[in-house]
Amino acid sequence: MVDLDARLRQRLAERASQQRSRQRYASRGRCGAQMALAGVEQLCFASNDYLGLAGHPALAAAATDALQRYGTGAGASHLISGHHRAHAELEEALAEFTGRPRALLFGSGYAANMGTINALLERPDLLLQDSLNHASLIDGGLLCKATSKRYRHADVDSAARQLASHQSGQGATLVATDGVFSMDGDCAPLTDLAALCSDRGATLMVDDAHGFGLLGANGGGLVEQLGLSAAQVPVLVGTLGKSFGSYGAFVAGSETLIESLLQFSRSYIYTTAQPPAIAAASLAALRLLRDERWRRDQLNELISYFRTAGDQLGLPLLPSQTAIQPLLIGGEAELMAIDAELRRRGLWVGAIRPPTVAVGSARLRITLTAAHSRSDVDRLLEALGQLCSGEALAERRG
Repeated sequence: MVDLDARLRQRLAERASQQRSRQRYASRGRCGAQMALAGVEQLCFASNDYLGLAGHPALAAAATDALQRYGTGAGASHLISGHHRAHAELEEALAEFTGRPRALLFGSGYAANMGTINALLERPDLLLQDSLNHASLIDGGLLCKATSKRYRHADVDSAARQLASHQSGQGATLVATDGVFSMDGDCAPLTDLAALCSDRGATLMVDDAHGFGLLGANGGGLVEQLGLSAAQVPVLVGTLGKSFGSYGAFVAGSETLIESLLQFSRSYIYTTAQPPAIAAASLAALRLLRDERWRRDQLNELISYFRTAGDQLGLPLLPSQTAIQPLLIGGEAELMAIDAELRRRGLWVGAIRPPTVAVGSARLRITLTAAHSRSDVDRLLEALGQLCSGEALAERRG
């Protein structure tokens, strides 16, 4: 008989020996450009609060008012007695904003992706997804009854070959992809994927967690930026915990899609609804996102500035034009040494290692936000130039 505790201790020891152990650091105060992390004031470039709304007083005021009206919890699942007016108002606003007939709130993006895939697909069906999709999509494929396949990252020809190899007429096909990929910051070729799905009779599902709120003229995400219709992207997933500075997620689509999720999505049916106060905060964030375009403009300026300066410094930047700016370091020990020095200088950046990314592709995952100033970015660039330029990395490895 296997001693479970001994096996767990062995796994933990192996992860520690590989320098892959994860840690949590309790922060003090609101999320923002400046945060107290690990007991030290740090300039934070490791947050997905892209528009700087998590600490906005309008969100706090909306949540406070809703707390007085609704209390702290929803009390039950949406389908029992936990669906409050704040939830309904947010769903209606999200449907209008995305140009879809309906939207459905989920407790998290993970729950939305898992619940959607498993509600839509059955045993004869095919789930085809990008090899670098978020874990929530990948795990949804592992749990669903359909055949699950992956195509090469952002490679439409690879997707077409996978579709051609699957016997037609056996069932429905769902092609699922991130909009903006969370670890590389690049964008999916949605226009070509939509055309492929149209040609092959497949349905396209886009998780635009890292694009929604940022991309497009109105912040409607990559789908809006590319001018894709609801018919071309029938299943649209967005998160409220990133650009919205709040919590939760949603799926937007047709009446048939949303009603099907309401009836068959286990991660929606069998979980307590999010607190109404959180829904109220998300609705306040949507109004700010819609009305205050300057946040997106400011962030885009910072992205352009960072990339131009980074190229001049010889930083190993990946080809991302979004708020996610990864620096490919490669080795895990080297990455952690750089990370430790950045923290010593008061700079907090995401150090991403396997198994989150492939072996040999450890990286600094820098996220820029509208809360950062040009001087904040200059401070980061100065440190990165000293630690991560081609010359600095070569000297470190030599």
